[in-house]
Amino acid sequence: MIQKEMTEKEALAKLTALCARGEHSSGEMLDKLNRWGIADEAAQARIMAYLTQQRYVDDERFTRAFVRDKIAYNKWGRRKIEQALWTKGIDKATQMKILDEIDDFSYIEVLKPLLKAKQRTLKAESDYEARGKLVRYALSRGFTFDIISQCIDDAEDYEADDTNEEG
Repeated sequence: MIQKEMTEKEALAKLTALCARGEHSSGEMLDKLNRWGIADEAAQARIMAYLTQQRYVDDERFTRAFVRDKIAYNKWGRRKIEQALWTKGIDKATQMKILDEIDDFSYIEVLKPLLKAKQRTLKAESDYEARGKLVRYALSRGFTFDIISQCIDDAEDYEADDTNEEG
């Protein structure tokens, strides 16, 4: 079956309906236009101008919601969020503006329980090996090394306090 090319008007209608249902980035909208065969740059510019003027698409608003959701629900760190925003076509200035608003404590609050849960499932022959595994796990979740070190050091301090109280 041959798919007929979509007109500019049809594409605009589909995109406004899509954006009305949820947040989307301008990069995602441009990708859709290209996939739908709207390759004319003037047509893309008209559609994107309409979407931004009518506030269907707002990259800053999208980034704010995306970052908040990825930290709270997906338990991602800054690096992984930066990579995901890059794939969504969000410019570096917008990324940095939103990500810089988030303090380290927010990431620490997310990472500590993740590390505690991971530590219970680890099979390591030494503390050094366990620490290495925890660091690799946290790095894979996109956390920065300084946040990881702080959380692991805090956990070790907490464990040391527990063993001193028992003895």
